[in-house]
Amino acid sequence: MDGKGLSFPHTLRGKSVNEVIPMSMGARLAQERRSQNLTQEQLAETLGVTRQAVSRWESDTAYPETDKIIRMAALFGVSCDYLLGASNEPSPAPDRPPSPVTRILREAMGKKVLLAFYEEDDFVYCDYAVILDFDGGWASVEFVREKKGKGKNPLSLQGGGPEGKRETRLIPLSSVRTVTILPEGGEG
Repeated sequence: MDGKGLSFPHTLRGKSVNEVIPMSMGARLAQERRSQNLTQEQLAETLGVTRQAVSRWESDTAYPETDKIIRMAALFGVSCDYLLGASNEPSPAPDRPPSPVTRILREAMGKKVLLAFYEEDDFVYCDYAVILDFDGGWASVEFVREKKGKGKNPLSLQGGGPEGKRETRLIPLSSVRTVTILPEGGEG
């Protein structure tokens, strides 16, 4: 196995061919866990979940939360994209310079930002966001959706209902429309 999928030798029109079958997220997770000589119990303890949760992830009957994906990728030394099956490369090429998006995200990481992104058929504008981490084509973001009406405060984490509710989610970087870094202690 080359880490990209399962390879099955067969013949096609008289020629020997190795066909690579893509691996599911659960299969990649199990493979990486085993490569680190970890049991499901040990991984579960490291992540603060049950062994049954890890078992469900590896059997593709459930999926881990965003923060767990990020922690597992760091633990295994692979990208989130690789674990999620969005890339066949376990980690990005180290000799390639970072893209402009990566440089912006590094500067914005951990700071308060105004963020706008697409979600399904909707455009989401966030009163408050913090980029917690990013890897490959994904970012872990804590945000509060824009509140409709008066008295909006971009730095507030308070609010009720769908708007004004704090969310933490893994979002694809391809869906991000704008990122504006807020001045220290100020509003946008």
